Amino acid sequence: MFTAKGNTVSDDERHDRSNEPKASSISRELLTTSMLTAVGTAALVGIHHHYRKQQHPDASLQDYVAGMRAQLQALQSGAGSTPNLKSFRYACQQAAVTWQQAYHHVIDDESNVLDLTAVHTTTMLARPVRWVSGVASMPKNNASLNQNEHDFGVVGIDADRQIVWQTTMPERVHDIVVQPTNVSESQVQDSNVDQRRDVVVMGRRPSERFWVLDTSNGQVQHAIKADLHRHFYGHACYSLDGKLLYVTENDTVSLAGKIGVYDANNAYKKVAEFDSYGIGPHELIMHPDSETLVIANGGIKTEQASREELNLDTMRPSLVYLNRHDGALLEQVTPEHNQMSIRHLAMHNDGSVMIGIQFQGEKHINVPLVLTHQRGDVSFTPLTMPNNQWQRFHQYIASVAVDSDRNLLCVTTPIGGCAAIYDLHTRELIDDVSLPDCAGASVLSSASRSTNKVDDPIESSGFIVSDGQGQLTALRVSVSSEIRLDANNAEQYAHIIKDSKLHRMSFDNHLQAL
Repeated sequence: MFTAKGNTVSDDERHDRSNEPKASSISRELLTTSMLTAVGTAALVGIHHHYRKQQHPDASLQDYVAGMRAQLQALQSGAGSTPNLKSFRYACQQAAVTWQQAYHHVIDDESNVLDLTAVHTTTMLARPVRWVSGVASMPKNNASLNQNEHDFGVVGIDADRQIVWQTTMPERVHDIVVQPTNVSESQVQDSNVDQRRDVVVMGRRPSERFWVLDTSNGQVQHAIKADLHRHFYGHACYSLDGKLLYVTENDTVSLAGKIGVYDANNAYKKVAEFDSYGIGPHELIMHPDSETLVIANGGIKTEQASREELNLDTMRPSLVYLNRHDGALLEQVTPEHNQMSIRHLAMHNDGSVMIGIQFQGEKHINVPLVLTHQRGDVSFTPLTMPNNQWQRFHQYIASVAVDSDRNLLCVTTPIGGCAAIYDLHTRELIDDVSLPDCAGASVLSSASRSTNKVDDPIESSGFIVSDGQGQLTALRVSVSSEIRLDANNAEQYAHIIKDSKLHRMSFDNHLQAL
């Protein structure tokens, strides 16, 4: 067709023009709706944030962005699947509850209570936590508004070795201590039963702080500062009823070891202090009799705010048993060499103490690095090392974990780059596996056995080991085979099955099971 001006107009163009008013109206409605939605959302966020700031002055608008980003990442990981959509919905609900708990909790303004600046928590998945670990280097979020956020943190891990939540920390952490619970397995299924438990995160030696988190979501409940002339040595343990927390400390004036006692039912206020009867107390554990503290006095003097060893030639390590109520010395044992620093401990249900040594002497000296002790014994009993070649562990044991039911012991050495498992029936080494920079070790729950090996007829048990390269490795030990390791054919007859899962973070020294 031709218009009066001689311009050609097609039928499609005429149709488009005839719909211009309608399309323009729809566009305006969409724009108006979008603007109203944005304004309404901003208003709700602003109101909520206003009340958050009243209870938590350090609250940031970035928390909303980080929370939504985390949930979108969880959705994208399984887009299109109905179970993932349900998980996403539940995760959002969980995040809402978490925010409410975090910002309506009044933080005590006491001399030993710190603010929670720079601690941000993101709930990643709606799953129960099986283990908790420190993290020396967490992945940076490229879209983060805060480019100065800390690399250090703590993570909750589920039975499939996936990250449930992660909490950034203002400094590097060391021990992870989970509060004991009296909730039975049947009660765990009951939503009316209060299942909240604390997990204490100790700052790395020497530190003046520890934090108390909720195991279910990683939210920081308390941040505790050391008393004047005190710093923490990186480890703690609960009484078996979960009411008191015992912490290894240093008197920065006399350099004498101390045990601080904190009331878990009263915001972790310090209520008592005992002498550790040694220098440099490191790890401590509770005896199954529920009345006795077992303390590893490393024997090394360190000044405040320093990791420098001051007395390697004259150090005197010892294993000490104390009455947990009044701090009375019950028993004290020293190793055969004064430079065998007693550092890390694990407790067998029968009362046997598993001991990991860090030897501070010359490299050529060969001393046993894994020992056991029971009350009443006058000396330590070393486990057996093939050909007495303890140098395999490079004089450094980082963690010890014991499976009392199966009489197995796992030890790790990041310097030696391996994890080893012992049979406590025979006290002999079952095998060791190469795991560079491994440190954390914990019992591998039967519920976390690999689902892709359901056809494997060999019954197995074992441990989970973390490392600085981001791996969470299951080490499963065959308990049905009688074959012993053959040095000429180690691959064929190895007793340990290694199964690793990789994460974009660097796991730190210790890993604790719930």
